[in-house]
Amino acid sequence: MRIKELLVDKVVRNRFGIELLDDGELGTFINPYSYLFLRKNLSLFSKIDRIYVDGIVLVLLLSCVGIYTKRASFDMTSLAPKVIQDCIDAKYSIYFIGSTQKAILDFTNLIKQEWPNLNLAGFRNGYFNNFEERRKALQTIINANPAVVVVGMGTPYQEKFLADLKSSGYKGKGYTCGGFIHQTTRKVNYYPKFFDVNNLRWLYRMIDEPKLILRYLLYYPLSICLFTFDSIRHQFRR
Repeated sequence: MRIKELLVDKVVRNRFGIELLDDGELGTFINPYSYLFLRKNLSLFSKIDRIYVDGIVLVLLLSCVGIYTKRASFDMTSLAPKVIQDCIDAKYSIYFIGSTQKAILDFTNLIKQEWPNLNLAGFRNGYFNNFEERRKALQTIINANPAVVVVGMGTPYQEKFLADLKSSGYKGKGYTCGGFIHQTTRKVNYYPKFFDVNNLRWLYRMIDEPKLILRYLLYYPLSICLFTFDSIRHQFRR
């Protein structure tokens, strides 16, 4: 499967608001940075049922090639509260896995305080010492049988974990969430209102996490160039 074919097939259009996954589906989020991984891992991303587009830049780029969607991200400005509320309303259980041990503990404590009626099936950090520990983590989730699993390990590790979880027998919904867990350890709303309303979330992340400056100033422009190259190459291959 070629890049554009995959995007046409998988990108969630969100025509009538942000769409949640159906039972048995896996969903992930791409931005210009993770696009660099997607274009090199098409077989992995083909195992994901739905791809949400996280970031205005990529939304605009996709519109230039006829793929129209709206920005969606697994954070409190977008999809996360909808998924959590859906779990509460439908009495679904949810399992979180990702980030460090301290971050996942702080995160789940905060989530329990904010949504005391949420059925938390379990949680664990996103680091494994060896293959066997990772296998046991997969089996633990399958045994817990949550309706929803949220994985925050960074691309492409989180996509690979979800794909392996499904191939191991998991039948529920699975979302990736990137840095959502470590961002939600001190307060529920990570982004100040000014940065969110003005689509400057990328700027706030650079201020809050200076290690991301390289990503935004180097890899994002590189990704835009490669996206343009991929689009032109697709036209010539038609």
